Amino acid sequence: MKKTIITTANAPAPIGPYNQAILSGNTLYTSGQIAINPKTSELVLDDIETETHQVMKNMEAVLKASDMTFDNVVKTSIFITDMNDFGKINQVYGSYFDDDYAPARETVQVVQLPKNVHVEISMIAVK
Repeated sequence: MKKTIITTANAPAPIGPYNQAILSGNTLYTSGQIAINPKTSELVLDDIETETHQVMKNMEAVLKASDMTFDNVVKTSIFITDMNDFGKINQVYGSYFDDDYAPARETVQVVQLPKNVHVEISMIAVK
């Protein structure tokens, strides 16, 4: 199996022993993205909508580095710390996808996320 490491300066650098994404064949497996501004390395936690937009912008940069877009995404995983934020997160998340071709997804509430953020999203995309 050949795997290609995907790296871009337009998304936050990994904060542990992992890569931003791995391309295996035509399938891209992304690591979870949180709301770190890649230019400043600062967290963007003004409100849940702004935080979610930053996560999606980071994910968009990883997809772009793989010559893909949100149209290539077949599966997403969303981890949130408060299910009461689901509606707001879902509204922002949904603005990045065409409703008719939105990917499969699960959303899970967790106790805590890295750096005490409120949302983390990972994706699987196919060329």
